[in-house]
Amino acid sequence: MDTFDKFHSNEDIVRTHAGPNVSAAAQSGSHITAPVLTNNTITGNVHIIHNAPAFTWNQAPSEKTQTSASRSGILKYKTRICSEYQYVTEYNSLPGEHVLLSERYTQPLILQKHRGQKEREEEISSSGERFQQILSSRSSDDSVHLNSLFDSDSHGISPSAVILQGNSGSGKSFTVLKIMMDWASGDLYKGRFDIVFHLKCKEINRIPGENCLAEILSYSCSLSSDQISQVLQHSPEKVLFIIDGFDERRLTQDVYDMSPNTDPLQKAPAEVILCDLLRGRILPESFLLVTSRSTATDTLSKRLKGPQRFSEIIGFSEKGVEEYFQKFFENEEHFRKAYTLVKEIETSLTACSIPVVCWIICTTIKERLKIDADVASGLETTTSIYVDFVTTLLEHHCQGLSPSVPTLLRSLGQLAERGTLEQQVLFDEKSVYETVSDPAGSPFLCKFLFKRRIRQETMFSFMHLSFQEFFTALYYVLLDEEESQKKFTQLLSNDENVDIWPPRFAAVVQFAFGLLNKDVRCTLEKHDLVVHPKTQTHLKKWIWEELQNEFIYPEKTPFIIHCLYELHEEDFVKEAMEAGNRINAYGAFLRRTDCWVLLYCSQCCQSIEQLCLEDCRITSEKLFMILPVLQKFKYSILTVEVSSDSELVELMHALTRGHTLSSHCTEFCLQCTTFGNLRIDLIFQEDRFCIYIKPQWLEDKGASLHIRLTFPQTDLIDIDWARLVQIFHQGDSDALMSVLCSLFKLKTMRMTMGCLSKTWSVRTLQIIQNCPSLTELIVIADFLLEEGIEILKRSRTRPACITTFQGSICNKQSRECTRYCDLSCNQEVMIQLNSQGFSMETL
Repeated sequence: MDTFDKFHSNEDIVRTHAGPNVSAAAQSGSHITAPVLTNNTITGNVHIIHNAPAFTWNQAPSEKTQTSASRSGILKYKTRICSEYQYVTEYNSLPGEHVLLSERYTQPLILQKHRGQKEREEEISSSGERFQQILSSRSSDDSVHLNSLFDSDSHGISPSAVILQGNSGSGKSFTVLKIMMDWASGDLYKGRFDIVFHLKCKEINRIPGENCLAEILSYSCSLSSDQISQVLQHSPEKVLFIIDGFDERRLTQDVYDMSPNTDPLQKAPAEVILCDLLRGRILPESFLLVTSRSTATDTLSKRLKGPQRFSEIIGFSEKGVEEYFQKFFENEEHFRKAYTLVKEIETSLTACSIPVVCWIICTTIKERLKIDADVASGLETTTSIYVDFVTTLLEHHCQGLSPSVPTLLRSLGQLAERGTLEQQVLFDEKSVYETVSDPAGSPFLCKFLFKRRIRQETMFSFMHLSFQEFFTALYYVLLDEEESQKKFTQLLSNDENVDIWPPRFAAVVQFAFGLLNKDVRCTLEKHDLVVHPKTQTHLKKWIWEELQNEFIYPEKTPFIIHCLYELHEEDFVKEAMEAGNRINAYGAFLRRTDCWVLLYCSQCCQSIEQLCLEDCRITSEKLFMILPVLQKFKYSILTVEVSSDSELVELMHALTRGHTLSSHCTEFCLQCTTFGNLRIDLIFQEDRFCIYIKPQWLEDKGASLHIRLTFPQTDLIDIDWARLVQIFHQGDSDALMSVLCSLFKLKTMRMTMGCLSKTWSVRTLQIIQNCPSLTELIVIADFLLEEGIEILKRSRTRPACITTFQGSICNKQSRECTRYCDLSCNQEVMIQLNSQGFSMETL
């Protein structure tokens, strides 16, 4: 049998009842000029076979048989996808290690709209709670799910091609894996796409020689090129091509300028086939989903068939971060501890919107938990997290970049410095290209197109302001000794001349201290990045002097302790803190992040003289964060804002029971205010413990009452705070006095009130009689009514209790005053009750 006969037998050629059979066949690489058949009527089968391994047009078999074979092949393909895609490897996976995709993938926020310059600047510049609020607003207004990427718009138009844009590490490839897995499982695009092909540009770049489309597809899927050909022939309008990583393609201008190729059978270099597929020259009825970094999106849009739809992954919302943590940590307790910990640190929570950063933080905490380390020690500094992120992108997303790592980072640092000094987060195209040789290839930059009347303007930015500040700090510490010191001196002097805190360049300086950390420096050195030893000495000397400066602004204190936290060298932190011997943040607004770094710095010390957190807007939540280190301070004064009764009760129990404050605390003062009903101060001294109570309801009635209770310091205080708070809400003075009488081991009581009436005289005498541990009662009143004094004259007190009343009485002989209103007729007196009876003297 000759070569031609290998592809069909004579039995296939002659088979007709009504007319001649015409069969034409060609081997791979040969051609047939279509035969001209004149004056003939052909009613039999026309069987044309192009014997290319990639594509077979075969009209002879029945439609039913072909569909059945295709369905069988697709079913096996789906099964293979489910098997392969259910597991993923991570950046740190050892050979054979993998995790379930379902344990890692969390739906990010996907927007199908372009944001304007103001919105972009707002997203890039904000952080912490404000940043999460912005993401939440984007989520509620415009976010879409994967199943709606190809839905019709308001005009009824469905896209043929969808662009899915995202920054480096935003989860584009993970999202593609999720789409493939859900389609193969029947959970996504059911009935819409019969088959979905996954093409990775990074792999296409490595396909040698010339191939047709089906051959290229067979490189990345379990179907043979013949099976693929049948599927593409049968229903191209039911085919979705996912092209992942357009920014990693090797498509030169020569490729775009080549003659159009519309034949899916024709062989060409892989990049040429990819270009024709994107343009819609091949299989124009099919659908495309193309992922790309923002730096290549404009190029992609020009080369992509239409109608197009733009979508962008903007990262995790706060809810998404929580969901990711919950999936990552199988243990519920570990999840709660880890997520709570990250929420405390504002910069970490902001950075967690980037999925890769979220993975880095979770991985770090989980590794610490494996060795039973305290979860609090599992979170690295903000600087170390950013260094891990940068090195991850350098190792996995920078292949093929021409500049060396030091050169790339230096150019990025120069651009970042310019933005930091000029307070800008968006850079025009010209200035970026003057500084960075290949900004489109850098995974650390984002590219935006903005409308400017009748034209477009291209601008760049870093992924977030914090990355701009990080690269500025990295640039400074990697300079030579003299230049580095000059830069930092200028930066610090600029901040000294302003009264706004935190200073403009606070984050840059904090990152710089983080880059001095020994472990961080070791990581940098693996990429030929060396921090000069004298730069370390210069910065450490500066912060040492700041801590010992007696005239340091209290508002500057959070900034200083953040620098120490980022440095994360316990010995140096201990020496510097104890040399300064005080933390004074009077009037500075303390965030949860500030309390977290205060906790770390205090834990490094044995003992510190003074802590002042007065008027710092500390909530009970923040106070609980630093509660473990309050015993480190000999003298402390704090002001706390409490938002609910339950918080107040919990806080009071925590402070008055157990050993929250150690014996070496000389004095601890806490002023606790609720939402308007109550103020409670706690004062711990060496030999006593005082509670100062100010109910608000009496002032609302035109009266006032302040109560100060003193107990021995050595005894535990057992006060029913829940009952006490309930009484405050009820406004029941008698019930309040009853509770005070029941206080165990109460030693002294001091009451300050507006007017001592008959009723209050009776109440004070009841306290003396019913509180056996009370040794002293002092009542200071603005005005002593005669009716109240008469009650006191007829009373007797316990011998062991000294009772003193002090205030003004009316000295007029007639029409005696009944309220404190006219100082001209008042006389200051002091009344004492003891075992000898009643006595009154004029002061």
